[in-house]
Amino acid sequence: MTTRLLVWRHGNTDWNAARRVQGQTDVPLNDLGRRQAAEAAELLAAMRPAAIVASDLRRAADTAAALAARTGLPVSHDERLRERYFGAWQGLTTAEVALQRPLEFARWKAGQDVGGDVEDLDVMGKRVSDALQDAATLGGTVVVATHGAAARQGIAHLLGWSREHTRTLRALQNCHWVELSHDEDRGWQLGAYNVGVFAERPVPPPV
Repeated sequence: MTTRLLVWRHGNTDWNAARRVQGQTDVPLNDLGRRQAAEAAELLAAMRPAAIVASDLRRAADTAAALAARTGLPVSHDERLRERYFGAWQGLTTAEVALQRPLEFARWKAGQDVGGDVEDLDVMGKRVSDALQDAATLGGTVVVATHGAAARQGIAHLLGWSREHTRTLRALQNCHWVELSHDEDRGWQLGAYNVGVFAERPVPPPV
């Protein structure tokens, strides 16, 4: 039996628009984000999901709710799907982080662990991967609403990719998704990346 995971980044927020570090701050969707969620939900509903799982942070939970409204499916919430914890960075713009914490910012840009109170990449990858594995046990097509950095690192951990390989993935755009499949013969495979309704300009790695 083949299981399919559609790992879906939440819609736009005011902090996304301002390039402000969200991390685990519970920032809601803005008007654009709600519209993105509703339009993406139309496409995802056509894929006939069997289950919906979401981060408990509002921007992901409300994105998932748009799909639930179309399909009639309930949403299960899993805090392991939360975004990376960015500690003292949260609430700052990326420009402010670069100015106030240049060494940490340089490590982040290089794809390294930041240090301080910022969550380690491997820790984040494992917790999100564990949540994805549990979501997959629901069977069929499962939509998982989460966050940009969490999605990328969790998927990489699931696939057994190195950090160097993971850095080849561009940032996941708001309300775009990744398709993964799993069967007994081939294990986990990446089917599609950054699929969605909206054509957006490239953005910095999501935080």
